[in-house]
Amino acid sequence: MQKILLAVDRLSTWLGQLFAWAIILLTFGVSWEVFSRYVLGNPHGWMLDVQIMLYGILFMMAGAYTLSKNGHVRGDVLYGFFRPRTQATLDLILYILFFLPGVVALTYAGWTFFTDSVAIREQTFNADPIPVYPFKFFISFAGAVLLLQGLVEIARCVICIRDGEWPSREQDVEEVDVDKLKAMVHADDSKGLAAAPAERGGGPL
Repeated sequence: MQKILLAVDRLSTWLGQLFAWAIILLTFGVSWEVFSRYVLGNPHGWMLDVQIMLYGILFMMAGAYTLSKNGHVRGDVLYGFFRPRTQATLDLILYILFFLPGVVALTYAGWTFFTDSVAIREQTFNADPIPVYPFKFFISFAGAVLLLQGLVEIARCVICIRDGEWPSREQDVEEVDVDKLKAMVHADDSKGLAAAPAERGGGPL
């Protein structure tokens, strides 16, 4: 079971890292459009639509990645004081009541939007129209990946309720551990203080 959970974590991580490159595309796209518009005098009507679509894809594909890292915002004021079993029980209830209905609805509606868009060959409304249906495909795709990661998190809740501790998860980017950072600073200070008397003792008074 743990191998399956970590495999889904790795999939969400890989997809998140892959679509993070959309930031680079956005940066170059905006920079080129500014140069083309104000220097070359050749603006492109479709560029704004591309920027919006890329940002939307980046935002949607970050959902499963963030969930796999347990990085979504939660009210930790009381949650952090609870035992793991209590945390897992609360998470499980909230996943069932809110997460599953919402994400299933998002995935289903996104697929409906996509198929309808393909059927009418939907395009943007400007002088240089571009297709909309590739972007709408990512609504259902991101929803499906998020749903898969959510099922993994539900499984983790069940395991934690059974075992009394949270199972491990795939690691990627770690936040700075403040306690470790303080320990490192204090260690450096102690070395400096130990060396300082020796340096002072070697010179004239």
